[in-house]
Amino acid sequence: MKKTLWMVCLISLLSNFSFAQNEKIKNGFTAYFDENYNPITEEAFENRKWKNNLLAIQGDLINQKILISRERQGFIENKINFDYLLSAAINLKIDSSKTIVIIYHPGKDHCNSSGKATNRSRKIWFDELERKVYKITQTKPIYIYKDKEGTEQDDGIIAWYKDANQTIEKLFFNRHYPCSSFVVISKEGRFFSYFGEFSKEMVWNTAKILTNK
Repeated sequence: MKKTLWMVCLISLLSNFSFAQNEKIKNGFTAYFDENYNPITEEAFENRKWKNNLLAIQGDLINQKILISRERQGFIENKINFDYLLSAAINLKIDSSKTIVIIYHPGKDHCNSSGKATNRSRKIWFDELERKVYKITQTKPIYIYKDKEGTEQDDGIIAWYKDANQTIEKLFFNRHYPCSSFVVISKEGRFFSYFGEFSKEMVWNTAKILTNK
């Protein structure tokens, strides 16, 4: 009897919390969700984000925020077909015997359109990135965008290619992750993607791991 009463109370509390969250959404307030899309408070949301190095992104509705892991690993079953699609999308021949490094721009947002970087400092950053990536993989990074807005600041520094048919978006970046993201793909098809702002060192270390496996 006590166990039944406890379950009823728990279900009631969860229902009330979900109802309150839905009411907030209807009234224009932001609703917060964890990695499993369970509703949580704003305070719990912020604590989990910083404690677990999670990324906050927009949910299915404009006034929803959800937490996601910043890393994803997997395997491309048909690597030959992937290389063909990527090559066709950017009109460049892909060397299937080499590790592929892709830098992905989702479109302009607050993260990638703010800051004090100059053309000179951006050129230095990308030059350093490319030199070390080439040293590790014997290839240069491929720069791909979903929405070109926001890439104009790199004119004359790097060449951005459109994600034709949303090939890269569908496989690796199915949401708008702020700033830019990257994915490294081994010659066998193993991949590691990282969502949101990243450092050059993260790209290099990932490339080393997947190239040496």
